[in-house]
Amino acid sequence: MIDRALRKFRKALHLATARSVLQTRPIVPTSDRVVLYSMIGSRVLLPYLVAVKSLHARLRMGRVAILDDGTLTAADKALLAHHCGNPEIYSIHTVQTGACPNGGTWERLLTLLAMTAEDYVIQLDSDTLTMGDVSEVVDAIVANRSFTLLGELLDGKRGVLSLPDFMATYNPRGSRVDPAGPAHVQSSIEGNWDQYPDPGAHRYVRGCSGFAGFALGGFKRAEAEAFSRNAEAIVGHDKWRSWGSEQVASNFLIANSRDALLLPYDRYSNYWNEAPGADMRFLHFIGTHRYSTGEYRTRTRQVIAALQSRIRHT
Repeated sequence: MIDRALRKFRKALHLATARSVLQTRPIVPTSDRVVLYSMIGSRVLLPYLVAVKSLHARLRMGRVAILDDGTLTAADKALLAHHCGNPEIYSIHTVQTGACPNGGTWERLLTLLAMTAEDYVIQLDSDTLTMGDVSEVVDAIVANRSFTLLGELLDGKRGVLSLPDFMATYNPRGSRVDPAGPAHVQSSIEGNWDQYPDPGAHRYVRGCSGFAGFALGGFKRAEAEAFSRNAEAIVGHDKWRSWGSEQVASNFLIANSRDALLLPYDRYSNYWNEAPGADMRFLHFIGTHRYSTGEYRTRTRQVIAALQSRIRHT
């Protein structure tokens, strides 16, 4: 109970700090076929503005697009229009998921895949901060390579693997995860990749969809729907429709794209309640530890100060 109260207190302090982003310069979109894309709602509006402004300031390219989770108000949209260069805002209620699940951010992924026909699209979560040079991301965009944030350091060392090699590496004893059991959907499918059709012809990486780049012209919705059908056949209808299946799909699609880049984990990382390295450029404050400490607030304050400094020196 004490921990819950502390987290609630830290969240309130963080939102108060994030409000200062409203005093920073609006994003000026560029015409370069790069899109910074997020699904957001009213509750995360301020953190989102910090996330997208901090990334755009470092990239110096791209325009913003948003999928409204159904909670954005007219006032929210006016604020986004001012701060994000009048972005296109899609409604989640207009997205048809077809053979894929409803909810669980599948609408976000399917909308994104359609956008890749015309643009390089970066999926950005609202609980992220860009704190330094992101030259690896810029290079990936220029080379039209997809990229992904990794789940943890070990995933980078193991890299992109064929499905049989993934099973052998992550399950060296050959044990499978019972898809009907209580395991999370990601563990369930990753523990049964050998049941996927023609597993040797497909690859996978344990990435994180909180920050991922999708190459221009590199993806088709039909691929996501085929993957969803195959995965559902392995783990079952109900399990596949639980939270987390979209991240598996994102990992799978990127791993099977041309020359995908895995962002170096010592510079692009998830926050696991451990002190970030000295050369950290990008942090994803996942829900488990977002308010475990005051790190998110401290980093948010620093990022906003950097954005404000750009106003004073330009």
